Amino acid sequence: MTMSSKEYKAFAKSREPGRSVLKNCLRAFVVGGLICVIGQAIQNGYMAWLHLTSTQASGPTVATMIFISVVLTSLGVYDKMAQWAGAGTAVPVTGFANSMCSAALEHRSEGLVLGVGGNMFKLAGSVIVYGAVAAFFVGIAHIILGTGGQ
Repeated sequence: MTMSSKEYKAFAKSREPGRSVLKNCLRAFVVGGLICVIGQAIQNGYMAWLHLTSTQASGPTVATMIFISVVLTSLGVYDKMAQWAGAGTAVPVTGFANSMCSAALEHRSEGLVLGVGGNMFKLAGSVIVYGAVAAFFVGIAHIILGTGGQ
């Protein structure tokens, strides 16, 4: 029996498990919010223990969150959490660190330069490019509107 492309799509759609959009949104909200709460707690800890201002504590906080994400990705925990929570783990900086670490781990057998170095930025590279382009256009808009970045 041969199926046309249209028939196959209809057949596959009928066998696809249902997805609860509300449940997925709730999971993403809770996990993404929890990641942000952990980040805020780390920042507050740096501010209390090292007597830093909020601005001074932001850099070490981001570095700590990235470190935690890389460790959890290396142990296979972050990916399981991401499967359950969906976009809630992809939005914070930890999701960016996860994408880079996952690509590096996946290609480590090919060597450090061609494997890890060559493939680490495959997914993350587009984020960097679009972020830089967006920042450029926002800067141009500030110049045109005369707000001077205020």
